[in-house]
Amino acid sequence: MISLTQAASSEIKRLQSKQKSNLLFRLAVKHGGCSGWYYDMSFDETVRQGDRTFECSGIPIIIDAESCNYLNGSTLDYSEDLMGGGFRFYNPQASASCGCGNSFSISQELVVSG
Repeated sequence: MISLTQAASSEIKRLQSKQKSNLLFRLAVKHGGCSGWYYDMSFDETVRQGDRTFECSGIPIIIDAESCNYLNGSTLDYSEDLMGGGFRFYNPQASASCGCGNSFSISQELVVSG
């Protein structure tokens, strides 16, 4: 489904430790952004109907069914540079990505079949 690098796992766990306990890491894909779609990350205490849940690197992850189509095979990384830190998605489903790293476009076939 999706994989996390060691750096991403460590940063998610660090952020999770600052939240109230038992929160799950939620990933989603939403319409918008520079290229038509953007990645959304949040912490959530609720698993909704249709959500898919799994564990990666000891982190419980929730992804809604529609977003699974757009995230399948993706890797989430975290890196820091002189401008600060940030998460980066490496998504084989994306036909193009914006320079911001959080917005992407997909082929029309995925939109129709997804």
